[in-house]
Amino acid sequence: MDQPMLCKSSLSIAAALLLVAVSFPAWGEVYMAGQVGFTSPRNASQVDLAIDQTVLPPSSLSDLDLKNSIMYGGKLGYYFDSVKLLGIETEAFTTTPHLKQQNVMLAALDGSLPISQELSGANFRVTTLAFNLVVRYPGERFQPYAGAGPAIFFAQLKDSTDSTSSTKPGLNTQVGLRYLITPKFAVFGEWKYNHVRFSLDTAAFGAGVSGFSLHYSAHHFVFGIGYHF
Repeated sequence: MDQPMLCKSSLSIAAALLLVAVSFPAWGEVYMAGQVGFTSPRNASQVDLAIDQTVLPPSSLSDLDLKNSIMYGGKLGYYFDSVKLLGIETEAFTTTPHLKQQNVMLAALDGSLPISQELSGANFRVTTLAFNLVVRYPGERFQPYAGAGPAIFFAQLKDSTDSTSSTKPGLNTQVGLRYLITPKFAVFGEWKYNHVRFSLDTAAFGAGVSGFSLHYSAHHFVFGIGYHF
């Protein structure tokens, strides 16, 4: 499944959950929100190459530098009326921590000396669909909260000659503070952390290399506006 279809699927899931949530407004507190922010990715680590060993010996790659980027998306959630501090939430957001043009060290695992290689930059897009369990302090105005849960991550890597994608499960966490301007409208600030391991097929590393896998981790600093039903 390609990236546009995956994004459409994630939006369809979110829309279905919203319809279910607003169907039972008397059972608890439903909210929906838009969010925008800044993504600060860590270097992609533990990069393992998929190698044709008839051409190259088993090798590993140094960490890959990723660019800071803007993120945006939306979320919808539900707090239980019987336990007001506990809620569930789904959110979808996208960010573009592109792969920088950089020198990398290619190290053969047979003990030979590492080789420096110039790596061209590439466009890298990560879309996240997360499902969180959320705990809050249900204050009248200020509501600090924290949440965590599983997520599905859709990645696409594209350069001038090649395009590849990867879909993997991972972890989404968040800590935030919500301020209710009125009983219906709220603003919030939030920190998120994502972690996942992607596997991508690409010829970017030259002959004998068919792809690579890496650990992707990112911090997101987010501002949003929400509406509470």
